[in-house]
Amino acid sequence: TTTPRIGDILQKLAPFLKMYGEYVKNFDNAMELVKMWTERSPQFKLIIQDIQKEKVCGNLTLQHHMLEPVQRIPRYEMLLKDYLRKLPQDSLDWKDAEKSLEIISTAASHSNSAIRKMENLKKLLEIYEMLGEEEDIVNPSNELIKEGQILKLAARNTSAQERYLFL
Repeated sequence: TTTPRIGDILQKLAPFLKMYGEYVKNFDNAMELVKMWTERSPQFKLIIQDIQKEKVCGNLTLQHHMLEPVQRIPRYEMLLKDYLRKLPQDSLDWKDAEKSLEIISTAASHSNSAIRKMENLKKLLEIYEMLGEEEDIVNPSNELIKEGQILKLAARNTSAQERYLFL
């Protein structure tokens, strides 16, 4: 009640939210590993089920708890936007809250960018495997722009041959 502000606190802590990008980048892989080991190992499955029964877990699954950090940055961004809409512009917290929103929005961008990069690398790996693993195309600097059916026209007899193109 003496200093009703949150913008200054969020501004100091918001840069650490960029670390969520690393978590988000590896999220699908982590979920797949949990699924795989739950199916493969009855002992692992039993341990997970026992932990999930704990009161502290609130009757939620491990996967649900793993999803929480992925949703955290967008939730902070949404709450801060709502806070700024309701905060008078002459408030002492306005500038700090606005700066916090800017930093958190950047962190959200980093998370989304990390997700897109991982999806792109995953797709490149699928293409690499499809092509018989002859030409190594899996590289963070490579980007799949478009793929699809095309017709190759022969110069001599104008016959059309179907091809599948990866750009």
